[in-house]
Amino acid sequence: MCGIVGYIGNQEAAPILLEGLSKLEYRGYDSAGISVFDGEKINVIKTKGKIKNLRSLCHDGADLKGTVGIGHTRWATHGAPSDVNSHPHLNAGETISVVHNGIIENYLTLKKKLENKGYVFQSETDTEVVAQMMDYYFDGDILSTVAKVLARLEGSYALGILCADNPDEIIAVKKDSPLIVGLSDDGNFIASDIPAILKYTRKVYILEDGEIVRLTKDGVTIYNMDLEPVHKEVTEIMWDVSAAEKGGYEHFMMKEIHEQPKAVRDTIHPRVKDGKIVIDELHMSEEQLKEIHRIYIVACGSAYHAGVSGKYVIEQLSRIPVEVDLASEFRYRNPILDEHCLVIIISQSGETADTLAAMREAKKHGVRTLAVVNVVGSSIAREADDVLYTWAGPEIAVATTKGYTSQLAALYLLGMYLGQTRRTLSQEDYEQMLNELEILPDKMEKLLESKEDIQYLANRYIGLKNVFFLGRGIDYATALEASLKLKEISYVHSEAYAAGELKHGPIALIEKGTLVVGIVTQEALYGKIVSNLVEVKSRGAFVLAVTNEDNTAIEKTADFVFYVPKTMPLFTGLMATVPLQLFAYYVAVAKGYDVDQPRNLAKSVTVE
Repeated sequence: MCGIVGYIGNQEAAPILLEGLSKLEYRGYDSAGISVFDGEKINVIKTKGKIKNLRSLCHDGADLKGTVGIGHTRWATHGAPSDVNSHPHLNAGETISVVHNGIIENYLTLKKKLENKGYVFQSETDTEVVAQMMDYYFDGDILSTVAKVLARLEGSYALGILCADNPDEIIAVKKDSPLIVGLSDDGNFIASDIPAILKYTRKVYILEDGEIVRLTKDGVTIYNMDLEPVHKEVTEIMWDVSAAEKGGYEHFMMKEIHEQPKAVRDTIHPRVKDGKIVIDELHMSEEQLKEIHRIYIVACGSAYHAGVSGKYVIEQLSRIPVEVDLASEFRYRNPILDEHCLVIIISQSGETADTLAAMREAKKHGVRTLAVVNVVGSSIAREADDVLYTWAGPEIAVATTKGYTSQLAALYLLGMYLGQTRRTLSQEDYEQMLNELEILPDKMEKLLESKEDIQYLANRYIGLKNVFFLGRGIDYATALEASLKLKEISYVHSEAYAAGELKHGPIALIEKGTLVVGIVTQEALYGKIVSNLVEVKSRGAFVLAVTNEDNTAIEKTADFVFYVPKTMPLFTGLMATVPLQLFAYYVAVAKGYDVDQPRNLAKSVTVE
């Protein structure tokens, strides 16, 4: 959600800012803008809409001369998307420019105070309050002014600040919203995420909450809120630049669908050593693991669906009761937590606001937390007691694919590890599952070789209005994710139901031509789900089944079948998800939609 980039150095800033913003488009946005100091004044160009509009307005940056500047992609929170509400925002004298991610919760109080002092506001945003507050408290030293303003702000924010009276520096601040600092011999950077600056540097500082940064072209100094210098270690980014490029694919989403075997392999293989699962990141003794009486899995969106799947895996293998909570609800329901609980936090970005807040709530109760995240050094990764990284690499498309399946792989590992440690999983079953786990990426690669049937059906159903996904057991978790994927990128109304609930209301919505997708991978439940599919077909539904490659009997019921390689029942979510990702993708492409940047959505939801 929203993106910040800043540069100060020896090169023209505007082209670098535009390039950096283009790498942050995946985060979701509705407007964009840049500020550049030309030696005399701050020049701002901003506009509603895509970065291509901004490029056109400033002729790819040629109209903005100067070697220091800040840029922003905005996802509207306060004030509708418009040119005026776009960032950067200026003070009345146009000597201070501010870009901001997050929400200033007390902005109305601050705005009223400033209006009483004679300040006039141009926008509806909370961010303009920061710029005007900077003006009100400015004492000639931009750093001390920032400290005064921060003492009065409530909420979450990452800030980039440019001041004409201190033209040789950029000030940046982080609190509950992601921000990194990039270091190079040709200048220094700020950015919301690594892809924005990966072309220019691999050396970064990962900021902690409450840290203030002064950037010049020759160096970077980091301070705490008391303006005391802070020493930090440089982090070396190991991503290949090509990981953030499309690599010949039409969309990032299709590229990332095809990267799933590698992402799953990279998550599994480093943790299998000499025929055993070894999770060095989990710093809990065997005795501590045996004392766990309850596990909470807390997440949002697709990560929540991974958690639902993980519940089946962990409960069956370790016999520990598992509750799966939406992060936005967990912290408000006064959960029953004690020293025998483990809270597993799942987030691709590691910055999801509700999930981060839920983890902090758990930690207040003294409960141990384990994070399953992809982004190294993210807020959740830093604050959790233990971290299980998924190693999926950068995921650019807003709708997650490899992020989700690598989370599943991590939860499979964790479930088996707990089962082995607690002696609830026999050695024979453990070895059989481990062998199967290691070949799952190969089976995914085989599955991706045949996409034409999926594309054919997607093109046939380009005009569909309503879709229902049905599943039982672990297939229900897959149905949840498949339904979300379709509605996220194709804007088709879809719902997922545990198939046994069909008769308790949803069947009233089935009419002739309705598409019903039955996920049928649990052999013990074949008969049950087939009965549900017969029920909807008798009412005129078109039935698509996703099932194991040996279940050809399903063709007697389904109108169309996607077959997936057979695997162990607990691992089927990894197989069944892939064709349904492809189905959602092809429907969206056929409709002509922006697959990578669906409307109203952001990659990392960093506000509640």
